[in-house]
Amino acid sequence: MDLDRDDEIRAIVERALAEDIGPGDVTSVPIIPAGAHLYGEFLAKEAGVLAGMDVVREVFRQVDPAIALTPRLQDGDSFAVGDILATVSGDGPGILIGERVALNFLQRMSGIATMTRRYVQAAAGTRARILDTRKTLPGLRVLDKLAVRLGGGTNHRIGLYDMVLIKDNHIEAAGSITAAVERVRAAGITLPIEVEIDDLSQLDEALAAHVDRIMLDNMDSETMRIAVERTAGRVELEASGNVTLTRVAEIAATGVDYISVGAITHSVKALDISLDLRMRLAGEPKE
Repeated sequence: MDLDRDDEIRAIVERALAEDIGPGDVTSVPIIPAGAHLYGEFLAKEAGVLAGMDVVREVFRQVDPAIALTPRLQDGDSFAVGDILATVSGDGPGILIGERVALNFLQRMSGIATMTRRYVQAAAGTRARILDTRKTLPGLRVLDKLAVRLGGGTNHRIGLYDMVLIKDNHIEAAGSITAAVERVRAAGITLPIEVEIDDLSQLDEALAAHVDRIMLDNMDSETMRIAVERTAGRVELEASGNVTLTRVAEIAATGVDYISVGAITHSVKALDISLDLRMRLAGEPKE
């Protein structure tokens, strides 16, 4: 799955700036002289994992291509409290105009990457990979999933179009797992197929359907262990539901291949990052 969608990211940034600036910044433009030079530092107020620096660069590029952004760290790097993540400089009010939008993206994406890294580290030493879900902020899915990847996680399907995921409501509508899978294949769809099961009574039917992955939904750890033993590597298994940071290591130890975690995107806490600015007026000596 390729989430490096430059055109989509540019469009997201354009919408965010239009929402914030509207017809113009009525505070920064009259206060900051055109000849003033602003210099700022993105400062970490808490430890975390950096994500979104390329998006910040795009924000300032759209505001004023002359603004210079110089990262001190790269996306995916860990940082500590007090670290300077990047510097930015430019003439006139441009930095202040783009400041809030830039920080919104950087704080949210870094929060997602940081939480994802914690889950990945908790599952370390097992075969399990941490997956995201579609529980993302509407309109920002490409950025949310990019942040997951920068935190060391693995992207699940991007939407309803790039993988078949047959869940309980689909099974209810079709009458059975077998019928649901047959309808998908009869439609000529050749994408990977995943089936959700709620208990072990459905496992054999899912295996007989020769799907690509089986989701073990809201199962306790012992039931998941039994499912792993019965499956014996014939198909990938994904644990889903009731996954917390305190429980993820226990789930990973069952031997599942994937663990999907909605919380890394739907309940993320934005990381505390600030932009501290200094201004030098035209004619004043440089620092």
